[in-house]
Amino acid sequence: MYHVNAASLEDVHTRVDYLRTFINFTADDAAALHAAKDVVAPLVPAIVDTVYIKLLLFDITASAFLPRQTGYTGNAPAKLDDLTLEHPQVKFRKDFLNGYLVKLVTMDYAKPESWAYLDKVGLIHTGAVGFKHRISKPALWVEYIHCAILLGLVEDILIDTVISHPTLDMPSKTAISRAVNKVPLFPSFL
Repeated sequence: MYHVNAASLEDVHTRVDYLRTFINFTADDAAALHAAKDVVAPLVPAIVDTVYIKLLLFDITASAFLPRQTGYTGNAPAKLDDLTLEHPQVKFRKDFLNGYLVKLVTMDYAKPESWAYLDKVGLIHTGAVGFKHRISKPALWVEYIHCAILLGLVEDILIDTVISHPTLDMPSKTAISRAVNKVPLFPSFL
């Protein structure tokens, strides 16, 4: 039996070790994600659009895009009806998801900096600062339910993309799908 001191989980490296061990995230999973780069990367814009179509479909998730977003300098939407995939503020937010998805299939999972990035992605959605550019900015608070269902949607889209890809063999589809199934958990639990 593994012993995990609950207080030790305050440290990001300890949390990462615990999470990786618990879900059995290995170097093979990282290699599978890297192998998926050529499949996933060209589809990232379509994946991001699909996610944002879903986010804008529900008033409770769309309303998060009404306030001016940190770092966005253009006109903020005045009402929910103003929110479209083409609104500049929505495009601004889409760029962040785009970058996150690209990182999932390119980052070095052996480096602590990669895990620190994932930790910060989760942290900034809790109202904490997370990244340096958020210091002295209004808190970004997204309720866990919305983070969880968003990550579930992203995971579903990525797995469907991999499973339905015509040129990947079954062992590759299996390895990539299993790795994708593990990775979206990281921002939630780090």
